[in-house]
Amino acid sequence: MGGGRVKFTVLTLFPDIVEAFFTSSIMAKAVERGLIEYELINIRDFAQDKHRTCDDSPYGGGAGMVLKAEPLAAALDSVGGLDKKVVFPTPSGVPYTQKKAEEYAELDEIVLICGRYEGIDQRIIDLYVDDEVTIGDYVLSSGEVSSLVLIDSVYRLCSGVITQESLEEESFQDNLLEYPHYTRPEVFRGLAVPEILRGGHHAKIEEWRHEKRIEKTKKNRPDLWDLNKSIEKSGGY
Repeated sequence: MGGGRVKFTVLTLFPDIVEAFFTSSIMAKAVERGLIEYELINIRDFAQDKHRTCDDSPYGGGAGMVLKAEPLAAALDSVGGLDKKVVFPTPSGVPYTQKKAEEYAELDEIVLICGRYEGIDQRIIDLYVDDEVTIGDYVLSSGEVSSLVLIDSVYRLCSGVITQESLEEESFQDNLLEYPHYTRPEVFRGLAVPEILRGGHHAKIEEWRHEKRIEKTKKNRPDLWDLNKSIEKSGGY
C-alpha cells in the first residue's frame, strides 16, 4: 500500500501551524529518512500591496471575508499548480475517505490550499482545484487543521512509514472497524483482559477479533455494515 516518496506542498496564511506538524513525531522521522517531502508556501508573499492583503469582502454582500484570487493564483503558479494534483479541503466538498487517502498516497505530489474566513474565490477552484473534499459535516475556521488531517491520513500509508501489518489491521479495511485492544495490567479497575487474548491460541484470537470488528461496525457504523452486506450479495467478496 502506498507508492514512493510523496511531496506535500501547502499553501497557507499561517505556515507555522503546518511546520510544527512536519517537525514532530513520526512525520519528522519520515522527513528525515527521505520518505516524505514538504514545501510551505506563504500566500501573503504573493500579495500585491504593501499591506500584504489576501482577503476582501464578497461580491453580493454578506458576512465575512473571502481569500482573493490574485495572491492564491500567483502562489499556485509558483509551484506549477496547473500541472499538479490540487486539493482544497472545504465543508462543501465531497466526503473524504480512506479510499481517497490510499489514492493520494500513490501520487508524487499533492498541493493543498488552506482556506480561511468564508472560503476562497470560486475562480481559483474553477481554474486550479482538482478535488474539493470535506473531513466531516462540520465547519472549521482553519483550513490548516483540515489539511493536516488529510496529510496525516496519507503519509502514514506511504511505503516505509508504518509497517504493512499495522495498516492491514486498521479500521476501514474490508469496510469494518478495528477490534478492541488491551495491554498490561491484566486487570484494571475490576475489568479483566478477555481470557481468549491471554490463551495464546492464534486462530481463536483472529476469530474473536473478526467477530469484534463486526460487532463494533454494526454498533458504531451501521452504514458500513449495510455496505458490506450489499457487496456480499453482489458477490464482491
